[in-house]
Amino acid sequence: MGPGVVVTGLTLGALAVVSLLAFQANGAQDRAGGAKPTATTTATGTATAAAPAPAPAPTVPPLPATSGTGLRVVYSIGSHYVWLVDPKKGPQAVAAFPVTPGSVEPAPGSYAVYSRTQTTTGTDGRQIEHVVRFAQQNGVVFGFSAAVDGATPTTDPSAKTGGIRSGRAEGQLLWDFAPKDTKVVVIA
Repeated sequence: MGPGVVVTGLTLGALAVVSLLAFQANGAQDRAGGAKPTATTTATGTATAAAPAPAPAPTVPPLPATSGTGLRVVYSIGSHYVWLVDPKKGPQAVAAFPVTPGSVEPAPGSYAVYSRTQTTTGTDGRQIEHVVRFAQQNGVVFGFSAAVDGATPTTDPSAKTGGIRSGRAEGQLLWDFAPKDTKVVVIA
């Protein structure tokens, strides 16, 4: 067998593998309802996979009309979203992001940030940062924080925890936005 036959065999084998992978990826995308990557062949006969179209951005719920007025942090129990609202920067929120609640939710109402801690240990034993506390009810402290390792809490129904976790970048935004006495509006 000459070297040309070996190269041709390897090339055909590689094309078969790439075609199979493209076929499988296309089927996976069909099941997921996402963008469909395609396989193309270059002028040299080498198969390449095209990059899939970017996934659509997650839909951010609009700022609820019942969220109050003025500079405030808004937390929705129903959607588990937080909005940072500064009327000086426009009628819409300057930032909005999803959060993961603890095992207990605060009662709807208007509160104020009363305490902040740069870093500490959360009730789940993880190192957390940017802790912004705004309420205490029935022995449970409610506040926003972010886990240093980026983990979201695993809710233990037997423990009463009021920590509301965000991602680290969002935790930094909230920390910078909400010094002591900033209004926090909790809505259903």
